[in-house]
Amino acid sequence: MSIKPRKQTHQVLVGNIKVGGGAPIVVQSMTNTDTADIAGTVKQIIELSNAGSELVRVTVNTEEAAKAVPEVHNQLVQKGFSVPIVGDFHFNGHKLLDKYPACAETLAKYRINPGNVGRGKSRDPQFQQMIEFACKYNKPVRIGVNGGSLDQSVLTRLLDENRLKDTPQELPAITREAIVLSALESAAKAEEYGLGSDKIILSCKISNVQELINIYQDLSTRCDYALHLGLTEAGMGSKGIVSSSAALSILMQQGIGDTIRISLTPEPGGARTTEVVVAQEILQTMGFRSFTPMVIACPGCGRTTSDYFQKLAQDIQAYLRSHMPIWKEKYKGVEEMEVAVMGCVVNGPGESKNANIGISLPGTGESPVAPVYEDGVKTVTLKGDRIAEEFQELVERYIESHYGVN
Repeated sequence: MSIKPRKQTHQVLVGNIKVGGGAPIVVQSMTNTDTADIAGTVKQIIELSNAGSELVRVTVNTEEAAKAVPEVHNQLVQKGFSVPIVGDFHFNGHKLLDKYPACAETLAKYRINPGNVGRGKSRDPQFQQMIEFACKYNKPVRIGVNGGSLDQSVLTRLLDENRLKDTPQELPAITREAIVLSALESAAKAEEYGLGSDKIILSCKISNVQELINIYQDLSTRCDYALHLGLTEAGMGSKGIVSSSAALSILMQQGIGDTIRISLTPEPGGARTTEVVVAQEILQTMGFRSFTPMVIACPGCGRTTSDYFQKLAQDIQAYLRSHMPIWKEKYKGVEEMEVAVMGCVVNGPGESKNANIGISLPGTGESPVAPVYEDGVKTVTLKGDRIAEEFQELVERYIESHYGVN
């Protein structure tokens, strides 16, 4: 299946990052620190930025958090980081933006949830107030609808209308429509209040893969706003990775989506940066963007000897990713390089020849040597106890000679 062209949407400038309008799909993430913990928040934003997050969202839920935002930004700038910070608001955002103008000015974007901006008669005035702040400070807004906090007034209205139909729809269809309509109606109101369409990003997140796909397919046909993709509450480990990959890959293949976030629940003690790596790898394996040299490695079988090739593949992959913050500035195009680490003679030479640089390690019963191929040509045969170290040195030399500044 071929990749469809990106759906043309309005381009939104978030700090120095372009979202939509034909720009590359942007990777973003969110801290899980208490934003009032300035040191902890700065540390995590730096980690996320180094991992490749191009936008980082922080929770702004208390006065202490709102007070902390400018200092978080200042410390990041002092440390040489310019990643745009997005403020995540629920329930009391209108009050915080009003009371702490430095926070309102510092943030690169506001995130508003239509279901949590207010209740009843207070909803529209509070939403309007937040949009007016966005206009005042020239900030874009993500109107982010969530299935778990859906604006009940919209759902109730649609259910009432549905009861009067000769052929009523079932509840799942009504809920999908309520999610989409909540986003579209809120965006229309934001424009009425003076916010330009080039300042609006929409998202409609739920945790069911098929429902998410249906919702975004519908939403994309009904508006030209930039779209933020994400499977909310994706879960932990492989479940969260697989479900997010399935949903977002299908949508992006259809040309839908301008920025993505992978909402993984971290493993206990696990790194928050995992969600950034997963987002990058989805985009890179789908062919949308390149972030870091990719390692091709076989799964292993009865022919492969011990776990030597597995450790080498793991070490090389970690080495490549850890060096990318430096290499991306120094070696143009290195992110598109492919490195093969293969475990036996069956597919080893072929895959190694197809990669930029590859090694075919000896399998069971094979000669204890490891041929290395560069651009399809065997250049050296490694043997002995330092195969791993020598191959890493060859990778370094290949990068320097092929991607170094001319």
